[in-house]
Amino acid sequence: MSEEQIGVNIRVLDKEYRIACQPEEQDDLLASARLLDVRMREIRQTGRVIGADRIAVLAALNIAHELIQTRQGLGGDRDTARRLELIQERVSRALSPDPPLDATGESV
Repeated sequence: MSEEQIGVNIRVLDKEYRIACQPEEQDDLLASARLLDVRMREIRQTGRVIGADRIAVLAALNIAHELIQTRQGLGGDRDTARRLELIQERVSRALSPDPPLDATGESV
């Protein structure tokens, strides 16, 4: 990663910001700004929330909630993958022509 940062102009809810970031992070920053802008516009269009700061907080909370749900979902997939590995090991041992051995090396 380079030490030199660049300034990137982003626009969120009709307001422009200049953000410093690494050159290789520019595309992700722009995508994040677009996502935030879309979410804030959706909230503003409902008419139930007034004020850019409140809209920003609500959008951030919604995005954070989705992130947490996604992480929990990925954790569940890891648990499922580990369980499948254990089942595969048991099936392989059961189908193995050699009898399973205990910790002392004796047949079980």
